[in-house]
Amino acid sequence: MLDRFAADAVLVLHLLFILFVLLGGLLVLRWPALAWLHLPAALWGAVVELFRLQCPLTPLENALRRAAGERGYSGGFVEHYLLPIVYPAGLTPAIQLLLGGLVLAVNAAIYGYLLLRRRGGR
Repeated sequence: MLDRFAADAVLVLHLLFILFVLLGGLLVLRWPALAWLHLPAALWGAVVELFRLQCPLTPLENALRRAAGERGYSGGFVEHYLLPIVYPAGLTPAIQLLLGGLVLAVNAAIYGYLLLRRRGGR
């Protein structure tokens, strides 16, 4: 029971981290000091997608699910939880590159706006 709860908690943490990677720049608009936390997270998220790496939270969640007597899953978090919702056909390398590029583009736009706003305020 505790292992299942821990696996579900890792799942929620993983989803929140992905949302922070993608949209955390919007929080930086309100709290600029948060950039010190968001920039490394966004870079990590982009690298994981662009280089098709596995996030360490995925094997942790799978290990906890197996300890709870459940089956783990193959592939990564995005393939298992998000892709069936967004892309029913499945994850391809091209889609992964698109996702990594999306992370970079969204955050570049937000940080570009921040830099322009900061320069305009001086």
